[in-house]
Amino acid sequence: MTDSSAGKPPRRERYKGKNPRRFDQKYKEHQPERYAADVEKILASGKTLAGSHRPIMVQKILEVLRPMAGETVVDCTLGHGGHASHLLQAIQPGGKLIAIDADPLELPKTELRLRALPCEPESLVVVQSNFVGLAHTLATHAPLGADVLLADLGLSSMQIDDPARGFSYKQDGPLDMRMNPRKGLSAAEWLAKISLDDLEQQLTDNADEPQAASLARAILEAQSRSPLTTTQSLVTVVRRATAHQAEAITSATVQRVFQAIRIAVNNEFGALDALLRQIPAALKSGGRVAILSFHSGEDRRVKSAFKSGLASGTYAQISDEIIRPAFAEQHANPRSASAKLRWAIRV
Repeated sequence: MTDSSAGKPPRRERYKGKNPRRFDQKYKEHQPERYAADVEKILASGKTLAGSHRPIMVQKILEVLRPMAGETVVDCTLGHGGHASHLLQAIQPGGKLIAIDADPLELPKTELRLRALPCEPESLVVVQSNFVGLAHTLATHAPLGADVLLADLGLSSMQIDDPARGFSYKQDGPLDMRMNPRKGLSAAEWLAKISLDDLEQQLTDNADEPQAASLARAILEAQSRSPLTTTQSLVTVVRRATAHQAEAITSATVQRVFQAIRIAVNNEFGALDALLRQIPAALKSGGRVAILSFHSGEDRRVKSAFKSGLASGTYAQISDEIIRPAFAEQHANPRSASAKLRWAIRV
């Protein structure tokens, strides 16, 4: 008698209700190639597949960067590879895409997707690093500099959707928030060390939080009673501190608190400042750079660096205004609504 189960995939875990709620149970989203029709319905409804990412303003970015065959392109924030896949194909034949990302968990998955594209194997170089190390990466892989550089700042949907990463305030998970979970302090460890004045300052600087003082006190008082180690423990503290307010205001406050802590844990503003200082030396003459930001603090830094570069003669041309996604894209992909694109061209 033969074993009828031989060769069959393992049975899916059962879940309550009609649709799976936990990230690890979303079998269709984790295997989109097997459920194409269902995936199409999810995208058509204006949602993003759990564990995936929809690249923003792809055509506009290609238009301003003008990648061409044989050129060297740097994607400083590879993520899911949505922009990189278009850039890689645009520089064939003879081009090179240097793809950088700090996330050691998502990077191997994205590299596999990119290497499945019809391109020359040597045209793709993948580097696991923060873009703070741009100069070192180029010295190793493109000593003559880059023709095109792209940085898509902020979080990717894969990081937001996975509760194990600790970025989302909507699902419970460890209070981590690190882009590279193998390096530096987690958000929980960071909260255990920070002073009241410093936390208030981070909430103000990183999220323009109007209740920074009272929230900092509430968070650290709760921390002193019992360490905040999960996302929902932090959410509970913020909600209790703002219980007298309307639900919409409370929810927005929770979002800002998570944003402020995430930016601090990953030193995102410091890293962006370092990147902006390196870009002129990284670009060849006539090289193009585009930066996609999602926060006013990021955009102010990009705008200031590009304007200073134009005034000093470093850049020949910069974007006059912020470029935003069209209404149709914002409707199809709500996560694109806060995106701001700026570009510059090296002298």
